[in-house]
Amino acid sequence: MQTYESDVLIVGGGLAGLVAALELLDAGRRVMVLDRASASELGGLAKESFGGILFVDTPEQRRAKVKDSPEIALRDWLSFGEFGRDPQREHWPRRWAEAYVNESADTYAWLRARGLSFLPMPLWVERGLDGNGNSVPRWHVTWGTGHALAGTVAKRLLGHSRRAALTLHCEHRVESLIEEGGRIAGCRGVGELDGVAFEARGGAVLVAAGGINGSIERVRANWHADWGTPPRTILNGAHRFADGRLHDAVAARGGRVVNLDRMWNYAAGVHHWQPRKPDHGLSLVPPRSALWLDATGRRLGPQPQVSGFDTRNLVTQVCATPAQYSWQVLNRRIALKELAVSGAEFNPSIRAKSMVRFLRDMLLGNRWVVNQLVDNCVDFVSARSLAGLAERMNALQGDAAVRPENLREAVERYDAEMALGAASGDSQVKRIAQLRQWRGDRLRTCDFQRIADPKAGPFIAIREFVISRKSLGGIETDLEARVLDANGAPIPGLFAAGEASGFGGGGMCGLRSLEGTFLGGCIHSGRRAAAGIERAA
Repeated sequence: MQTYESDVLIVGGGLAGLVAALELLDAGRRVMVLDRASASELGGLAKESFGGILFVDTPEQRRAKVKDSPEIALRDWLSFGEFGRDPQREHWPRRWAEAYVNESADTYAWLRARGLSFLPMPLWVERGLDGNGNSVPRWHVTWGTGHALAGTVAKRLLGHSRRAALTLHCEHRVESLIEEGGRIAGCRGVGELDGVAFEARGGAVLVAAGGINGSIERVRANWHADWGTPPRTILNGAHRFADGRLHDAVAARGGRVVNLDRMWNYAAGVHHWQPRKPDHGLSLVPPRSALWLDATGRRLGPQPQVSGFDTRNLVTQVCATPAQYSWQVLNRRIALKELAVSGAEFNPSIRAKSMVRFLRDMLLGNRWVVNQLVDNCVDFVSARSLAGLAERMNALQGDAAVRPENLREAVERYDAEMALGAASGDSQVKRIAQLRQWRGDRLRTCDFQRIADPKAGPFIAIREFVISRKSLGGIETDLEARVLDANGAPIPGLFAAGEASGFGGGGMCGLRSLEGTFLGGCIHSGRRAAAGIERAA
């Protein structure tokens, strides 16, 4: 048995844990970070992310003449998250939502002070099907993606003037919490690779080990009733160690774990051709001008689907179909302008902070991404004719589900509406017209591009599956990040932050996220947890 000791034990070396560790070192504490992954993976899923963060009333917004405020942001947040649907589950989530928007400027300043910056034009995502989401653009993309965000925090932590007060134990799997004298006094576990048991003790334990969505079994077990039965195929887009093990450990010591059926999954997942975990998927940013179809080649509906308005509704619509997977049909011109993959891996120009390459991709299309996907991903097929495309779609799936006449009719009807442009009554075409009114979206949205345009080929079809991503629920905490028991009382010595706590309070987003609240929630809750631990000490 190996034994360790420190003032504060942080379980999880993702963004929330690293932020908390940095703040606690600044405050003069001795800190120990325990993480299941290797040292090269510090930063967790945040390091792999695109780096989008929701901020309110920023210099970037003001330069773009966007008027925003915490009051407006909170109104959008509560509306989109459907607060009021279940008041018994909403007290602490609402308090955390209020704290997030009111402290957004401080979070922004904290990152800027550490050398991080953002693309000059905020993006406008999750607008809501009926305008009940983000009423203004708030999604700020970190220059350098999440790779730079997590890397900067890790670099400052490892290069801290009090580095001697930091102990880092990687490849250590925490499995249980130690309770002594009515308080949490440490944790126990084993080496991830060698199986050697260890025990660590400290004055406070912060759980920041991620959510449950890296375990497809847990995703299925907590599937939301609105989505019916889970699909046969669910791809994994979460961290491989986000398996809920620490949720169980907290529950075993009396902590409340709530809202686990609230998840932020996506409808446009495809298989990674170089998988690093079982069912490894990539989350596409679905092209807005593509035609979204069910397994038979009919247009997905009844309301045509467009990304960027209501991610949760996209999952709902796909899960309501008998096959529970979908297709997007487009052409190469649409793909070059609109197709993207969420994450740092497939955004090399932003990750490398190359403005020249970034502007080239914006103006000429991201050929590298399109070629990588078409050449390597099993879920992409291409053809010069719609009949040939239907044949390849069926060959990929191993059946005859896609009816060529369905595909042809869907494309012809869609193209006829697209030819009308802004005068069309088609809801997808109207949404494209709406998207193009904002400069940030106009750069990545085609100008009413028909799919069967002979100059824009070849045709491309993408088979898409639901992909697990983030847990919106988790360990219930108060605004000090203290874990609460069944009676709502804090458990002495035990704290939680990041995705483990549903980014604060056991689910601060509610039923839906305005996007950017995940990385932002890790930073915000990590800092609040550090402050709460200091006050408790």
